Amino acid sequence: MDTPSSLVSTEEPLKLWPALRDSLRGKAHDYTSGSIGRAILLLSIPMVLEMMMESLFGIVDIFFVGHLGKIATSTVALTESLLTMVFAVALGLSMATTATVARRIGEQNEEGAAIAAVQSIVLGLITSAIFGIAGVLFAPRLLALMGAEPAVVAAGQVYTAVMLGGCGVIFMLFLINAIFRGAGDPALAMRVLWIANAINIVLDPCLILGLGPFPKLGVTGAAISTSIGRGVGVALQFWYLSHGSGRIKIRRDLLKLDFPVIGRMLRIALNGMFQYLISTASWLALVRLMARFGTAALAGNTIAIRIVIFAILPSWGMSNAAATLVGQNLGAKRPDRAERSVWQTGLYNMMFLGGVALVFVLLAKTIVGIFTNDPAVVEYGATGLRIMSYGYIFYAWGMVLEQSFNGAGDTATPTRINLFCYWVLQIPLAYVLSTHTNMGPSGIFAAIPIAESVLAVVCLLAFRRGGWKNQKV
Repeated sequence: MDTPSSLVSTEEPLKLWPALRDSLRGKAHDYTSGSIGRAILLLSIPMVLEMMMESLFGIVDIFFVGHLGKIATSTVALTESLLTMVFAVALGLSMATTATVARRIGEQNEEGAAIAAVQSIVLGLITSAIFGIAGVLFAPRLLALMGAEPAVVAAGQVYTAVMLGGCGVIFMLFLINAIFRGAGDPALAMRVLWIANAINIVLDPCLILGLGPFPKLGVTGAAISTSIGRGVGVALQFWYLSHGSGRIKIRRDLLKLDFPVIGRMLRIALNGMFQYLISTASWLALVRLMARFGTAALAGNTIAIRIVIFAILPSWGMSNAAATLVGQNLGAKRPDRAERSVWQTGLYNMMFLGGVALVFVLLAKTIVGIFTNDPAVVEYGATGLRIMSYGYIFYAWGMVLEQSFNGAGDTATPTRINLFCYWVLQIPLAYVLSTHTNMGPSGIFAAIPIAESVLAVVCLLAFRRGGWKNQKV
């Protein structure tokens, strides 16, 4: 087996500004030939901006809600924890969508990619209807189940019902953007989230604070503004698909069920859903453990996690670029190029997150203080942010390698790795450190970089074995 360094090809110097311009314009490019560095840049820049826009939904909401007090912030925290289950299923389906569409594009089969896109949308609509109905009917019970205090349940049940009831727009945003990424059209996904976020940024203060003619809805206003912004984004996505603005155009004759394609996608997606359910259930368990230490600790944890996500989601954008490159190059029968793409993307991601970690360690209290002026919340949040930042270099490699498995259609390997690192290692470790030592909430924070570092090492060993190159999609 070649070493990672030997797999990074020696290429002529990358012309940064022309590549940056082409990536933002969405210029068509063949990702199965030419410079790997240019391919990574063309894909990752719009994907990074897309992920930043997705994380901005949460950052904007928590910025305004954080000034409403601890009860409102805790409502958002617990609802977001419930939504992670929605995100898990949506990401699992997105994983199958990207892998299938990318493989068909690599095979030069654009109609097959469009057929896969239709099946993905159908699966998303059915699944989101189930989640949405359950969320509206059982919002108060779900908050109570998460350990919410009675005041939080009373104040936040409408927010929770709106967010869960409108999860269909979350599913469509995830799935259709996965179609664009798999096809090599990440600029379309980026533009969708720019517009959706612009609407959310304008409506959030209006509906939360009651500016001008708008009603003052408090925390519920955050849910309504976010859902409206995402809904407009979904409408734009469908316009792109129907008008053929990218490589995939959905024609009327393609609007039918294709059960063999659905079957293959479900095989990938079910493993993918379980993969993300494992990790998100672990986050739910950590939030439940944190809730034992009171509202201030929970609010501090919420703000710290939102800040971490703001950094990691752009990194996920780079990881998604690796998934697209793996899928398309395997479709083009170029597994060696797929492997070189992964090593190169991992190096770039490590440099990026290493810089972010340095900033967070040095300025943790200042950054958390932007979102709240409660001294106890600031202290908890800053401590958590520092501790979690120590594992950022490992996060970088873990994300790229996991997404590379997923882009190849090998969702089983990262699922097994997640099961061990999160359920066998992270949750018990967080419980022991927070309960049986004097670390308290810091023990919960410490379990996160430990588990993520182990995950990165195990992923690296599994990736070098090369079984992902033989996956059928």
